[in-house]
Amino acid sequence: MSAEIEPIASGFVARLGDKSYAAALGGDNDDAVLFSEEPEEGFTEAVGYWRRPVPRGELDSLVMVRTVGAFGGEPCVVLDEDDDGLHIAYTGHSGMKAEALGYWMVDHGAYEVVVPREEVFSIRIERIPVPLT
Repeated sequence: MSAEIEPIASGFVARLGDKSYAAALGGDNDDAVLFSEEPEEGFTEAVGYWRRPVPRGELDSLVMVRTVGAFGGEPCVVLDEDDDGLHIAYTGHSGMKAEALGYWMVDHGAYEVVVPREEVFSIRIERIPVPLT
């Protein structure tokens, strides 16, 4: 794995004007919530951050960002990293393959495992566009 790519948590990033913000999808499919670590115009204070609901149509862009790779020749998404290695989730289509690789079932059809970082290959950051309307 390349030392330049650091696994990151999955999440949304929205662009509004000349700034990018951490974001979440709102309760209504047409809304997003932007987050800031500093007070900004239009944002309201919450505990430790500021937030601003915005109709998705007003955003310049919205993407889902996630770290993906391959473990045992099968696709995975990186959920977290700690001293024990990478916490990954299987994104292939065979529960039998997942179990053969040592993943444990966390829900019907969902498999996760923690493995040494050097066992996960082809790590890259995916930016998946999310429709604004």
